[in-house]
Amino acid sequence: MLLPLVTGAPPAWADEKDKQPKPPAVMSKLGGPLLGQPGTQVKLGPGAPVLPKELSGRSWIVADAETGAVLAAHNAHWPLAPASTLKMLFADTLLPKFPRTQNHLVTSQDLAGIGEGSSLVGIKEKQTYSVHDLWLGVFLRSGNDAVRVLTSMNNGLDRTVTDMNERAAELQALDTHVVSPDGYDAPNQLSSAYDLTLIARSGMQKPDFREYAATPRAAFPGEAKPGKKRETFEIQNTNRLLTGDLGVAPYQGIAGVKNGNTTHAGATFTGVAERNGKVLLVTVMNPSSKEQHAVYRETARLLDWGFAASGKVTPVGELVPPRSARTESAAPDDGTAPAPAPGKNAPAEAAASGRSGGVGIALAVAGGVLLLLAAAVFLVNRRWPLAASAALRRRSPSQDDPATGEPQEGEEAQKSEKPGETQESGKPQETQESEKPQESGEKTP
Repeated sequence: MLLPLVTGAPPAWADEKDKQPKPPAVMSKLGGPLLGQPGTQVKLGPGAPVLPKELSGRSWIVADAETGAVLAAHNAHWPLAPASTLKMLFADTLLPKFPRTQNHLVTSQDLAGIGEGSSLVGIKEKQTYSVHDLWLGVFLRSGNDAVRVLTSMNNGLDRTVTDMNERAAELQALDTHVVSPDGYDAPNQLSSAYDLTLIARSGMQKPDFREYAATPRAAFPGEAKPGKKRETFEIQNTNRLLTGDLGVAPYQGIAGVKNGNTTHAGATFTGVAERNGKVLLVTVMNPSSKEQHAVYRETARLLDWGFAASGKVTPVGELVPPRSARTESAAPDDGTAPAPAPGKNAPAEAAASGRSGGVGIALAVAGGVLLLLAAAVFLVNRRWPLAASAALRRRSPSQDDPATGEPQEGEEAQKSEKPGETQESGKPQETQESEKPQESGEKTP
């Protein structure tokens, strides 16, 4: 039996004065028909915990990163503005194209077209940066200037947008449409909780993607001056669920992936965490709660629920494999088999890197899953693997949104939704979205 999430708040469709938007009447059913229904979808079995009441995201999803089983979802296929979580698709698309040791001399044209109020890592024209430096700027500082330089290296904006849309199609992230590669607000730039989870799952299979998402802080090149050693300055990861500062406790076992915030998207986040050998993915989009750091707190609640509910719920859908993935196991038929994936005794490589809070275990466990299934050439009818990563610390905040504590980017601000809870399963919301300007200073994702 499908159990709805019941909350103390009145349903969004019950009050004509309620200005919350409603999900589309028709949404994609990719991954299972329940995922195309509006509202919360969950099938609780004996002993399964109920979903948290304190959930206000327009859309969210909880999935097993290894098997692809969707444990619960809320408007999973609702196309919404993604903000800087779209940088996951940018990285998944472009990371394989340039060796990290390649150097690039930045021109003024490289930095043209950066949106007003964008988050920046501090790239200067007439300065040389390595590809490694640029990716640190993308992952840690969510730098739109770093995105633009890599976009220029990839033969420009049109080529990069085309590449990203083609990559989304390959991943079957069919709710996604890219207009700006950095996630900056643009008309018809959309993704969904389902798609962002697919994208994160794909990206985290790439060693470089995992490494950058796991880097807590790094030295970034400053301006080179003749006759002097080039100075550096520190940049820190913007993912507050990883950094554990600003009133947000670090989540035990968290291992990535990307946060974002724009005036139209609100706060968005995709995270991955490991506990007792289980790896979960959660995406939350645009929570309406007035709670500070709501996107992180709701993600943490969903992760807690997912770990407690694992094995006690019937999946409501699945994360589909990429179109080009093999649909048959290519495990050798000579009796040999790959070694089992390591659990808590996985290689100490991650722990040796100085990471704490369980993230080293998360990296090793999920990395072992990746290696195991890579050796088996992936059984993808029900299984598409993800390897997790980690980071601790972030930059100091500057001019964050006063209500949520989240930095923002974009020119127009959207009215905060009434902090109502998620709706009953299968019932659409019937009120319309409204917008009004909001005071927020510099806006960075």
